[in-house]
Parts: sequence; C-alpha cells; structure tokens
Amino acid sequence: MNLTIEQAVMASFEGEVKAFKPGNVSSYADGHDMTTQDFLLSAEVSTPILCKQDTGLGERVLNSVSATRNAVSCNTNLGMLLLFAPIIMAADLGFETIDKLSKNLEVTLSSLTKNDANHIFKAIRLANPGGLGRAEEQDVAKNPSSSLLHAMKLASKRDSIALQYSNNFNEVLKLGFLTIKNFDKRWNSVKWSTVSCYLTFMASIRDSHIERKFGREIAEQIKIKSGIIVEKFNNSSDPEASIELLRGFDRELKTENYNPGTSADLTAASLLVYNLIN
Repeated sequence: MNLTIEQAVMASFEGEVKAFKPGNVSSYADGHDMTTQDFLLSAEVSTPILCKQDTGLGERVLNSVSATRNAVSCNTNLGMLLLFAPIIMAADLGFETIDKLSKNLEVTLSSLTKNDANHIFKAIRLANPGGLGRAEEQDVAKNPSSSLLHAMKLASKRDSIALQYSNNFNEVLKLGFLTIKNFDKRWNSVKWSTVSCYLTFMASIRDSHIERKFGREIAEQIKIKSGIIVEKFNNSSDPEASIELLRGFDRELKTENYNPGTSADLTAASLLVYNLIN
C-alpha cells in the first residue's frame, strides 16, 4: 500500500512516539513534563499544515508551531517540524526513489528565501526550545539578515538539525533511513527498527540538545554509553527481549534529566523518509 504524503507524515509522528527511545518520551515512558498524548495531539494539528501545498517552508513551520502551542502549551515538535517540512516539500516534487527524493531536497533547500528565515526565526522564538543560548551571527532572538540556508550553515557546527539543511540531510538519508531499512528487513518490525535508528544516532553524533543544556563532556559520555547499548540491542535476534536494557538506560538518563531530543527528531525524519520510499 502506498501512503499519501500526509499519511506518511502522520504515520511517522506516531511511529516516533510509539518507539521506545530511552531518555525521551514514548508510549513506554513519559518524561520531561510531557506525555505521549501531547505528541499525538501535536501531530494531529500540525500534519495538515505541514502538508499544505502552495505555502512556503517557513510559513508551514511557523503555523505548525503556533497550532502546537495552542493544542498542548509546550514545545513537543520544533525539531521534527524543521526536518519534516523540507522532506515534505521535496516529496511534493516526487519521491519514487531515495535518489529522486535526495535531488528534490537539494532543489527545495536551495530555493529557501530570507522570508523563510524570518518565519523560522519566529517559530523558534515561539517554541522556545531549551538551552538555546546566544549566537554571534544570525541570532534567532533578532530578525535574520540572511537566507535561511546561510543561517543554518552558521548554526550547523552546534546543531545537528541545522546541519541537515547544510549537507542535504546526509545523516537522515544515509545513517537513519538505512538503519531502519536494514533492521526492518531483519526483524520485520518498523517499530523496533526505529529504536535501533534512535540508538544509532545517539551513538554516532553527540546529541545537540543535551550538549546545549549540559555541555560537551556530558554529551560525549552519553554518546559513548549509547554505543555500548546499541551494540547489545542490534545483536539481539528478538529486539523485544532487550526491553529491560532499554528501561535501565531510560531510567539512567531521566534521573539526570538528560533528553536526547535531537536524536529523536533525526529518527522521526528518517522514519518519514522510510515511510515515503517504502
């Protein structure tokens, strides 16, 4: 069954929150003053806005953040919205193969304007994500004086979501999508393959959300620990048998209030690509 773009978007929001992601909110464990219901409600209100054709990327993200704030009064999905919007607009141009989607992403990203930057900066201020800090150039607290792509390139050294804009979603298309594809083939379960994707991101890239809030050293320690966890998890013939391993890691992270939010966002975007291509 081929999903429409809107169905794929909704399935990806839902799939991300249903997968057990240690340290993050999922149907297995709430956390950080947010519930699964908050995420599902956010998905419901933002999906049609994100998929509204003939609206610019910045506008789609800003309107989705606004609808989310009205629905759940907190920032559940800013990172996902920033990653989903370009993928959706690229998919509008065609997504028969991963190469086609990748080429269309290039087209989409290169056509972003200063107007998109204005909307995105407003969206970030409205969502008010944790640990944002200040930047020397193109600080989101002020109005942008450059294109969105230039602003994202400046932020890409400290933020993995901004990095996707500047490297044509390299980590999402190569690392995330392929992890879900390979493990779904092996386990015949998109849900557990999504968990593998999340742990793979945690083990491969220091989580920018954690690094912003707690510093580089803590983020690096969590990355190393995630490497041990993902190896054990990926080696199991039945991923469900590793639930206690995941529960222990989840408790460990949440006790210290460490939330690998960026890893979760990259996972959701990888799942969207998989749902579209598959």
